[in-house]
Amino acid sequence: MSRPHSFAPPACARARTLATSRGDFAVIEALPAGEAVATAVLLPGFTGSKEDFNALLEPMTAAGYRVVSVDGRGQYESAPPADPGGYAQAELAADVLAQAEALGAPVHLLGHSFGGQVARAAVLLDARPFRSLTLMSSGPAEISQAERERAKLLIDALAVMTMEQVWNAMAEMAPLEETPVDGDDLRRRWMATDPAQLVAAAGLLVAEPDRVDELAAVRPPLPLHVVSGDEDGIWPPELLDDMARRLGARRTVVPDAGHSPNTDRPDPTAAALIGFWDDHR
Repeated sequence: MSRPHSFAPPACARARTLATSRGDFAVIEALPAGEAVATAVLLPGFTGSKEDFNALLEPMTAAGYRVVSVDGRGQYESAPPADPGGYAQAELAADVLAQAEALGAPVHLLGHSFGGQVARAAVLLDARPFRSLTLMSSGPAEISQAERERAKLLIDALAVMTMEQVWNAMAEMAPLEETPVDGDDLRRRWMATDPAQLVAAAGLLVAEPDRVDELAAVRPPLPLHVVSGDEDGIWPPELLDDMARRLGARRTVVPDAGHSPNTDRPDPTAAALIGFWDDHR
């Protein structure tokens, strides 16, 4: 579970609702002091939320970027779809296209972990609304075997237990370590998340096919960036090295970081993202 440095946005940002042609989404929008050089859209990962990027916002706005992090459907403060079919990957990808349109495409797109799979699907659906794509700690296909087993356990648990019961069971098995945020904030986010969203996302994570060749074949070519920490059990760094080679993408490995370099090492992570975007304005 991702652990943001703070659930409160920094001074440069505010929480608001983004109205799109496909409905409303909860976002955190950060604005630079002057005119923005470009807009970046950030998609969080499994069990995460828009707050996962809070520590990146100040350096990004200082570099001139408008940055919008988004809760996807059923994630934390965004409402679930009227029908569970709204959690199909193609539907989530269409949501991202609508978000980009509402914010004034083209935008730089970044997806973390599960958000990376959704971001990739959006680009494959229509690459025109995007200036670039960054896949952060998000691999070529399904998650590792150990993580697939954990995801399936969660799916099974949510079939017979409430969200509160599952939270209590997880806390008993693995008590929260010291974290920059209060455990109550993490629990509140968990309880606000739609369990159907977790089940759907877990199902996609364990069954995602390798779509690297499809992404590499997008024309005209889209600037691509593969970012990860140097320690990651979800998709090992060497797997992401190979994916970057197949894509002809820029590769950034953030030292002393795990699956969430955005929270583990926000300063070097932000610097790498800004450098990439600056090269592709």
